[in-house]
Amino acid sequence: MKTSTSLEEASPKAGKQLLKVAVLGFGTVGSSVARILTEHPPAGLKLAQIYNRNVQRKKADWIAPDVRWTENIDDVFHSDVDVIVEVVGGLTPAGDWIRAALKAGKSVVTANKQLIAHHGPELFELAHKNHVHLAYGASVAGGVPVISGLQEGLAGDELFKLYGILNGTCNYILSQIENRGITFEVALAEAQKLGFAEADPTDDVDGFDARAKLAILARVGLRCDVHPTKIVTRSISPVEAVDFDHAKQLQCTIRQVSWAQIQGETLLAAVQPSLVAISSPLARVEGSQNMVMSTGKFGGETVFAGHGAGGHPTAVAVVSDLVAIARSKPGSPAVLAEDAERSPEVSANFTSRHYVRFTVKDRPGIIASLAAIFAGCGINLDSVLQKTGYDKTHLPFVITLEPCKASLVEEALQQIAKLDFLVKPCLHLPILD
Repeated sequence: MKTSTSLEEASPKAGKQLLKVAVLGFGTVGSSVARILTEHPPAGLKLAQIYNRNVQRKKADWIAPDVRWTENIDDVFHSDVDVIVEVVGGLTPAGDWIRAALKAGKSVVTANKQLIAHHGPELFELAHKNHVHLAYGASVAGGVPVISGLQEGLAGDELFKLYGILNGTCNYILSQIENRGITFEVALAEAQKLGFAEADPTDDVDGFDARAKLAILARVGLRCDVHPTKIVTRSISPVEAVDFDHAKQLQCTIRQVSWAQIQGETLLAAVQPSLVAISSPLARVEGSQNMVMSTGKFGGETVFAGHGAGGHPTAVAVVSDLVAIARSKPGSPAVLAEDAERSPEVSANFTSRHYVRFTVKDRPGIIASLAAIFAGCGINLDSVLQKTGYDKTHLPFVITLEPCKASLVEEALQQIAKLDFLVKPCLHLPILD
């Protein structure tokens, strides 16, 4: 699948010298798209219409006077615009609007990751049926051209692994906990105050935002048709400052990592906080930056990095998709890009080293009890880490485990959860070497 249905073939409307563009949503991204199309319009594109609720409070004096403003969505579908940019987000009503636009014979550019992740194949088929384009390069990693890079730049390779940092909000929160020793709750509140996190941060901190992006990347890069709900996610909320202290002892830091790897007939995929080596490029990703690393059979490792959020970076990706559509060659109907080759079983049962942090009411024999359970599950202990200065009634310490499957660790932790010396649930993180 490509960021548009084709860059070589276009809809009948692509034969026009000037593509008229409508923007749905005049928020952070929509206004940035409009500004680019107004102040620095690429050849062949013209901003023609803007839709938003309560347009009177949204109108900007820098928009050209011939641009039509409307708060009636049907006005857009019945207009003479060629391409509709959807930057409202969410599954509804955006999904209904995109379907209506495609049925009306208008190409669509969207930054809507959830919609593409959940309903992409249906929408691509609808675009194909109506001989128009559906482009979504801004749906993953904002201004980082990872979608087009995987499809175009690495088309000659056979990719088998994709991993990276796909959510800037989580990255900001974890960085604040690490650098200042504050709690997750304080870091989240600050992120919300600064506008980095939503009032309801669930999609970000619990991994659902990154999960949708990973599902799209798996289809684009690994040619695997994966519904996002099949991908395991784990929240960053249990991570504490003490975990960064222990990670540093292991020459690591902690990041929310999204991972997809083909292993035989299975796709190993997960979104979860993980320990990564300080020497890893992932450890150097800060703030709203995103990074995607791909590994191919022939080309080896390729890194895509840059600003993954914000109005201007995302708008650049949107306008780049518009330019690709404008440059498409006329002649034959648009064709759907190549389908995913497989629909594999999805598993989060990675083999790795593991970090397990316990918080206990101290007493003799705790390590021996834990070691016995791990041994009974066929798991070898690697090291025990403990910092001084903590209350003995609320004592944190860490056991690292030698490489084993995640399912074995979860089996052991189910038994450990019944032990009476635990004062809070264990934190289990993979160590990605």
